[in-house]
Amino acid sequence: MDVLKRVMRNGGIVRSTAATGSVTVSFGERFQASEQFDVVFREGMAMVERTAAYLEGPGRVEAKSLTAPTNVLYATESMRLTTRLLDLASWLLVRRAVKSGEIDDAEAARKQRRIKLHTLGRSSHVLGFGELPEGLQALIEESYALHDRIVSLDRAMNVKLESENSATHYANPVGMQIDRLRLAFGG
Repeated sequence: MDVLKRVMRNGGIVRSTAATGSVTVSFGERFQASEQFDVVFREGMAMVERTAAYLEGPGRVEAKSLTAPTNVLYATESMRLTTRLLDLASWLLVRRAVKSGEIDDAEAARKQRRIKLHTLGRSSHVLGFGELPEGLQALIEESYALHDRIVSLDRAMNVKLESENSATHYANPVGMQIDRLRLAFGG
């Protein structure tokens, strides 16, 4: 697990020198091909289904008992939740299509340009959030946790491996690591 944390911290790339006989390994490529990706995929799709069931059933009933201002907030936050989950589901579906060979990396890049995974403000800071039904609050918080995981995975999976020649323009290896960190963490 410590190795995985270090790999995620350095932009998803494990790189060794030619002197050791090791090769560069992309976290993104390995993760996408792993069973762990399948776990994240299933969790994401299950959350979409749970949210739809809540909003169509208990959420609809709970919304009817809210005051007018809270009802507006409920409608706003449920739309934001739905939009966020659609973006996350789209990302997961594109990545699964690449994994299964349905599309190539170039097609995936074109599709992912339309998906918005930017960092979002948290709804819990919105005035009146605590007055929303607990079921909606829980789904919103869970969706942010999933969003954060997928944003981290997306950054790690999109770090491009440098060629051997591109590493030579750094005076020391620290500069290269700093650039990788900037890439991985959106800096």
